Amino acid sequence: MIAEDDDDLIEAADLPVDAVPMSMVEIMRIAEALVFASAEPVPESFLADRLPRGTNVAAVMASLVDLYAPRGVNLIRITDRWAFRTAADLAFVIRKDDNEVRKLSRAALEVLAIIAYHQPVTRAEIEDIRGVQTSRGTLDVLMEAGWVRFRGRRRSPGRPVTLGTTVDFLDHFGLEELRDLPGLEELKGAGLLSGRIPPSFSIPLPGSEDELSDDEDPITQMDLEELGLLAPSGGDDQ
Repeated sequence: MIAEDDDDLIEAADLPVDAVPMSMVEIMRIAEALVFASAEPVPESFLADRLPRGTNVAAVMASLVDLYAPRGVNLIRITDRWAFRTAADLAFVIRKDDNEVRKLSRAALEVLAIIAYHQPVTRAEIEDIRGVQTSRGTLDVLMEAGWVRFRGRRRSPGRPVTLGTTVDFLDHFGLEELRDLPGLEELKGAGLLSGRIPPSFSIPLPGSEDELSDDEDPITQMDLEELGLLAPSGGDDQ
């Protein structure tokens, strides 16, 4: 919670007094306004650029998290980003509008789960895990929802595109990072896995959604054009 003495707050946040021309309370108000005004989760780097030089952004946001903890909206962290969201225990009172993402088919849920746990993963690898072909339409639904993205290209013959989840995926499912995905025991406890699963069955621990793996190359503009995500870049108009 917020202390009464601004000097104590500045010291607690490890902020040099000569580098901070305003009180900690004022700094918190600015950070609060920046997050509130954004339609998307706000990166910490964005906050650091707009708060006074030397501000301990982590300490400021931690104070705001405590401040909003008992309220109807909470400040939550999603990877290195911050956003205000309805308190989890009040979600049931919020009316769902007509723009809610449509319910996913079983196939789409399976593909989403595979991508979440196995990323970076290619379409061929998804099909190998599922044992059936994956339609382009299924991937399109997940991408339109904003939960799946092209990550890079695998350094293997054919250079297949790799898939991964997005910040919106973490945000929608209330996850701070991929490592917060439920593990094997949690899935069993929720009744999502059969008690007769093979003894050798395991769930991989996802890596970072931002860092490319050793066998991935980054997606380039040429790759996006090839995938039909960008219009081909032409030469200068004559």
